[in-house]
Amino acid sequence: MPGPAADIQPAQRTLDAFEAAKGFMPRDEGLALYAAAVDAGALGLPLLEVGSYCGRSTLLLADAARRAGTVAVTVDHHRGSEEQQPGWEYHDPEVVDAELGVMDTLPTFRRTLYRAGLENAVVAVVGASPRAASVWGRPLGLVFVDGGHTDEHATNDYEGWAPHLAEGGLLVIHDVFEDPADGGQAPYRVHRRALASGAFEETSVTRSLRVLRRIGQGI
Repeated sequence: MPGPAADIQPAQRTLDAFEAAKGFMPRDEGLALYAAAVDAGALGLPLLEVGSYCGRSTLLLADAARRAGTVAVTVDHHRGSEEQQPGWEYHDPEVVDAELGVMDTLPTFRRTLYRAGLENAVVAVVGASPRAASVWGRPLGLVFVDGGHTDEHATNDYEGWAPHLAEGGLLVIHDVFEDPADGGQAPYRVHRRALASGAFEETSVTRSLRVLRRIGQGI
């Protein structure tokens, strides 16, 4: 399946900030996310991200939201996912609260947006994804699932936020690996579930990033 249009690019300041920010999304997947956000932005609805970490991917959603005259909404407790805790592969001691001794990516996230001039394009929801989803009350143009990678967390993110996605809106799932040797399987299982529901059709694939358009009910 083809990827997104290659000529859809964020502002150079945004792209420079993306390259400089902490995070794990490579450039080609980031540009695919941006193209999806621009597409979804045409609906005039908020673009929502679950799992923002230090704001690397948020920059792209914020740029697209500002371009469309809407807003990017981020949902993250900012205490780090499972693999970012001390002793695990993706732990970064620079984002540990020195006083409390726990992960706190929120200050770095805010600096990332400030340096890119995109603070006003983002509403940051600080808290657990299921709780935020339970009180959310309006349609979304895009849902980007990139939070915890356990089955529990990935399933909660999908079940909590996909029902809020407007028809014609886009569900974007990161870290979809068919082969277990390449990565965890929870996002892959959510991806397969979304397609099996009949409510989505896949529109682009860029390495581990999948973009699906909502075409019906029955999530």
